Amino acid sequence: MSKRDGAAPVPGGAKRRSPRPRKGSSAAPRFARPLTTASILGWTALSALVPGAAHLRAGRRRTGLIMIGVYAVLLLAALAFGLTRSTENVTALAEDGALLTVIIITASCALAWFAVIVTSYVTLGPNKLNQQGQVVTGIAVGVLCVAVMSPFALAANNVLAGREAVNAIFPSQPDPENPVQVKNPEDPWDGKTRVNFLLVGGDAAGNRVGVRTDSMTVASVDTRTGNTVLFSLPRNLQHVRFPPSSPLHNHFPNGYMAELPNGGLLNEVWQYANDNPQLMGGKNRGPRALMDAIGYTLNLKIDYYALINMYGFAALVDAIGGLKIRVEQDIRWGGHFGTAGTIKAGYRKLSGEQALWYGRSRVDSDDFSRMGRQRCVIGAFAQQATPGVILTNFNKIAGAAKRLAQTNIPRPLVKPLADLALKVKDAKITSLQFVPPDFYSGRPDWAKIRVATRKAIADSDRSSRQAQTANVTASPGSSSSPTASPSATRSQTQAAGTPTETPTRNTQKGGAKSLSELCGL
Repeated sequence: MSKRDGAAPVPGGAKRRSPRPRKGSSAAPRFARPLTTASILGWTALSALVPGAAHLRAGRRRTGLIMIGVYAVLLLAALAFGLTRSTENVTALAEDGALLTVIIITASCALAWFAVIVTSYVTLGPNKLNQQGQVVTGIAVGVLCVAVMSPFALAANNVLAGREAVNAIFPSQPDPENPVQVKNPEDPWDGKTRVNFLLVGGDAAGNRVGVRTDSMTVASVDTRTGNTVLFSLPRNLQHVRFPPSSPLHNHFPNGYMAELPNGGLLNEVWQYANDNPQLMGGKNRGPRALMDAIGYTLNLKIDYYALINMYGFAALVDAIGGLKIRVEQDIRWGGHFGTAGTIKAGYRKLSGEQALWYGRSRVDSDDFSRMGRQRCVIGAFAQQATPGVILTNFNKIAGAAKRLAQTNIPRPLVKPLADLALKVKDAKITSLQFVPPDFYSGRPDWAKIRVATRKAIADSDRSSRQAQTANVTASPGSSSSPTASPSATRSQTQAAGTPTETPTRNTQKGGAKSLSELCGL
């Protein structure tokens, strides 16, 4: 061996073997097998589930590890957030800011996953494939991008539809003359232990002028427990009176339209006020007139109202998948003879159309029977519209809700209202109907109605009052004592409007009844 080779001679003339390249040396690296069309598609698809996997396969370890690390942190954070929240937190979606945040997050996630898939595909070097392979992988990756982004786009679309529905139903300030603000988020009801909502079923069909309020129910809700009393008033209740604060008080001192031949029914008040803005001091004051009349009748302060379109309600029932109701007897519906169909007796799951007609059918029935069925429909909906059902059918519910209601509940109270609704769902709901033989619509005993109202509220509140030693009142103008004598209440009512009394018992037999007992819910 020549000395110029710079290597020492090997004894025995044997040749020296070249040493193995040390780790980190400049020796040529060993390459992985070339990627095929199938392997590029496989690694790209894996990157949609585990971002960074394709970068590791392509030899970009640092980038791949960073992507996997970030993904793991985000996944753990999302898991922790989900475990610390319950389905009741769905009410947070009622806030406009929360809805916008969800839309932004879902849109960002869709774009992020799109970027991950595309960069993973490019990193794997599809340009090394033949023309056919490049076309196949390009189309497949495009389809993968659409498939991955679709759930995010659907979620964003659902939330956007819900936001539009909430904003359409609940204006930011429905009554400029009486603006409502949530001063304290911890006490959105401003110290009230009971809030009263007037729920009106409006029948504004295409062949009818104006709104006919066929169903009128006051939901008096305990803001602490959710215990609720439903007061159902007959549509043909005559000669209702208005409080001194109402513009109609002086015009009808002896009761609404008492001097007219038709007697003046409760379900005419809304439209009469709308038709006579000169008496009400402004346009579209029908809701205020009806709230005044019903509140004065029950001796309650009606805080808010919601007009529910009958056909919109049917769409809402379909949106949650129908209502399970115990049907006491066969109900025929359609026209005057029930030729459209029959809802058979027994436990039934009613569609929206069936639920609507179950509460409205007059075939072989009267208004008071309809009122009983309507309260069961309301109770069934309150019980079965759970957060899980709402989330599952969110887009359908939002679409139906936009056609559903008119209300004076302001936008800032939507979140507190949703929280209160969840309390009501799990609380005790009782019902009281002002129907014969205890109450007569033609010659109402106003004092008796007020006594029964106060007793029903006192019975509903008794357990919570004992637990919290709270002094619950039915309204600012009523006595706090639930055992006030009927004669005292009668004298107060006579002084206010000199009502005509009917020869009926002074206490309703049994009082308010549980909806579970009445409707088998």
